[in-house]
Amino acid sequence: MPSFLRLASVVLAGVLFAQHAASEPLPRQHVSFTGPLEVEANGIQNVNVRYLSDLHGELTLAYGACDMDNIHEAHHRIGSTHIGEHPNAKRHVDWADRRPTKFVWVAPEHLQSGCLHAFIDEELVGRSDEYQVRPRKMKKRATFAEVSDPMGPWFDGVEYLKQKNANETFVAATKEKKFGIIGGGISGLMTAVSDIDFFVPLDSRANHTKLILESVGIHNWKILESSDRLGGRMHTAYLNNSKPEDYQYHELGPMRFPYSITDAETNETFAIEDQKMIFQLADVLNELNQDEDPAYQVNFIPWIQTSANAPVATSKRRPDGTIPGRMETKLDPSLLDNANSSYSNVTAVYEAMAALDDFKGLTPERIRFYAKDIFRAHKQAVELGMLDFSEVEYLRHVMGYDANITDQVTSTAVSWPMWEFETVYFMATEWRTIDKGLSRMPEAFRPLVENRTSFGTKVFGVKHNEDSNSLTVSSRPTGSDPWTVETKTEEFDYIFNSVPFNLLRFWELPPHSSLMRRAIDRTVFDGAVKIAMQYKERYWEHLEHPIIGGCGRVDIYGIGQICYPSYKINSTGPGVMLTSYISSSDAVVACAMPEAEHIAYIQRAMVELHGPIADEMFTGNYARHCWEQDEHHAGSWAVPIVPQQQLYLPAFWQTEFNTVFIGEHTSYTHSWVFSALESAVRGSVQMLLDIGLVEEAKEVNRFWMARWINL
Repeated sequence: MPSFLRLASVVLAGVLFAQHAASEPLPRQHVSFTGPLEVEANGIQNVNVRYLSDLHGELTLAYGACDMDNIHEAHHRIGSTHIGEHPNAKRHVDWADRRPTKFVWVAPEHLQSGCLHAFIDEELVGRSDEYQVRPRKMKKRATFAEVSDPMGPWFDGVEYLKQKNANETFVAATKEKKFGIIGGGISGLMTAVSDIDFFVPLDSRANHTKLILESVGIHNWKILESSDRLGGRMHTAYLNNSKPEDYQYHELGPMRFPYSITDAETNETFAIEDQKMIFQLADVLNELNQDEDPAYQVNFIPWIQTSANAPVATSKRRPDGTIPGRMETKLDPSLLDNANSSYSNVTAVYEAMAALDDFKGLTPERIRFYAKDIFRAHKQAVELGMLDFSEVEYLRHVMGYDANITDQVTSTAVSWPMWEFETVYFMATEWRTIDKGLSRMPEAFRPLVENRTSFGTKVFGVKHNEDSNSLTVSSRPTGSDPWTVETKTEEFDYIFNSVPFNLLRFWELPPHSSLMRRAIDRTVFDGAVKIAMQYKERYWEHLEHPIIGGCGRVDIYGIGQICYPSYKINSTGPGVMLTSYISSSDAVVACAMPEAEHIAYIQRAMVELHGPIADEMFTGNYARHCWEQDEHHAGSWAVPIVPQQQLYLPAFWQTEFNTVFIGEHTSYTHSWVFSALESAVRGSVQMLLDIGLVEEAKEVNRFWMARWINL
C-alpha cells in the first residue's frame, strides 16, 4: 500500500468505473470521474471527481491516451493542487477534508479522443472512460463569442481563462463563498438574481425550483445599498404622494426603450435587438413573482416619442404668442428659423456636415447592422477609427476646417467619440415604456432581494486581505455623523461593484492596476436635471393644436426636452408632464439655482409654450432631481471622452482583488437600462469563470445573451 494512501473503511465495491477496452484496468481506482464524457476542443468545462479513498499530496489531472500510466506521457496537464493533510492544502479548507471535487479544464485546440487521469505525486490513482472530442461551437447561440476582444463582440470565456495561470484557475470555488454586491441599482439587482436563480430555463423552472438552488448553490450574497430604495437611476416620481395606479407620475431617470425601426423607403420593420434583454428580464420577473402581489408584475405600454403638435425650437410664435408644433412648421416652414442666416460660410458649413455624415456612414445597411448586433457594431466602429475622434477633432484635424466653421457645425464643448449607437436608437419608430413607471422593474426584485439587502449603508472603503484573500468593506449609515458614528465592517470573498466611478474616487481601495485606477479616476460622467410638474387637468390634450404624447423642444434656454405622458390619453383629472430635461453644463447651472427660482423659470416657459392655461392649471406640485447633486450617484451617466472608451474597456474585463466592476459605465453602450443589464451579465459570467463554475457561466451566457445576440 503506497504511503500516501489511507484507505477508507467503507466498502468500495460497485463504484469502480468500467475502463476503456484499450486501457489497462487500474489495480485500484481511488478517484473516479463523472460525465458527460465529451470535451470541446479549444473550449472550457468543469471536471467533477469523486474520492474513493483518503488521499493526501499533490493531485494532478492530466489528459492523454487511455492506456497511459505515466504522467509524462500525457497530452497535456490540466492542473495541479495539494489536497488532504498536505500542508499546502490549507487553502482548500472550504472543501470537505480539503479535497476539491470540481476543477476547470481549458482544453487545447488540437485534441484527440482520450481519457482523464488523476495522479498523486505522479502515481496514477484514477482514470476516466474515453472522452469524445467535438469541435468548439462557433455558430449563432454559441456558448461564447468567437474572438477575445473587449471591443466586441462579447465576452470570450475561453480566452479569458487562457490568460490566467492554469493552477490559479484549476480548482473551482465552493458554493459557500460570500458575495457582496455594492449598489442596488438595476445592474446590482440583475447580478444578484442572475447568478443564483436563473440557471433553469423558464419553461422548466416552475417544476424545478429545487434544481435552481442545487445547480449553483450560491446562497450567501448580500446587497449593500446607500439609499432607502431599489433601482438607482431608474427612478419614477409619483407626485403629490400618489400611488402608481393614480397615474400621476413621470420619470426622473430613464423613461423609454427603443423597440423597432421602420424603413420609410421599404416599409420594412426590424427590431433593435439589444433592447430585447429588458423585455426578457420582465418575463423572468413576472414568472418568479406570479404568486406575489400583482404590483410586482412588469407590463409594457407604448411610448409616444414623436407627436404631430409637440413643440419645436423656433423663435417664431403663433398670433396668440404660443410656440408652434411639429406639423405646423412642416406645413409652413416660415415658422422655422433660417439656420443659413447665422452661418458665416454656408457652403463650408454644409460641406463639413456632409463630411461628418460620410465618415459616420449611417446607411440603411449600417443602421440595420447596429440594430441587429450592437457588439459587432462597436467592434466595427473601433476598427473604422470612429472612437478615435470627436466630431470636432475630425473636422479640425482630419478634414482641416477652421475653428469657426467647426463650431457652427458641432459643439466644441463636446469631446465624445463618434460611437453612434444612440443615433440609431433615436431612429426608432416604435417605443415602449413600463406601465405605472419604470420603478416597477427594480421593485419587482424586492421579493427576491429584500431580506438580503442592507439599505442606508454608505460604503466608503474596500480593503483586500492578502492572508485570507478576502475583502473587508467599510461603511456607515447613510446620513450619520462621520465624526461620531463608528465604522461598520463586513467581510466578503468576492465583490461586484456597481457604484459609479466618480464616487469611488473618494473611497479607500486596493492598489488596482494602473489602467483600472485611471479608469476610476478619469472616466467622465455627465450631469442631468429633470423637472416633472402636475396640473389640474391634462390641458395640453385639449388645446387648439392638441398635444398627444411625444417629446419636443423650445428655444427658451435651459428648458431642453419636454415630454408629455403617453398613458391615459384624454383621461379626466390631473396630469403630469416632464417640463424640463437638460444635461451637462446647463444642468450644473440650473441646479445651482434655488429650487423655487428654477421651478418658477420652468413654469413661465410652460405659459409661453401653451398659453395662460398653464398657469391656471398648475397645482404647485413638482419633482426636481439634480443627478449631479445626488449623493448616491454624483452624476447621470458615463460619457467617456476620446479615447477613454477603447482604452478603459479592457480593464473592466479583468478581475482585480476579487472584484468585478459592473454598471452602465463599464458597458459598450452607456446611459441606457440595457447598458447596465449587459454589464451585469458580463460581470456574472466573468466572476463565475474566476471561481471555476464554468458550466454555470455558460448557462448564464446562453440564457441571457444567446437568446438574441448573434454570437
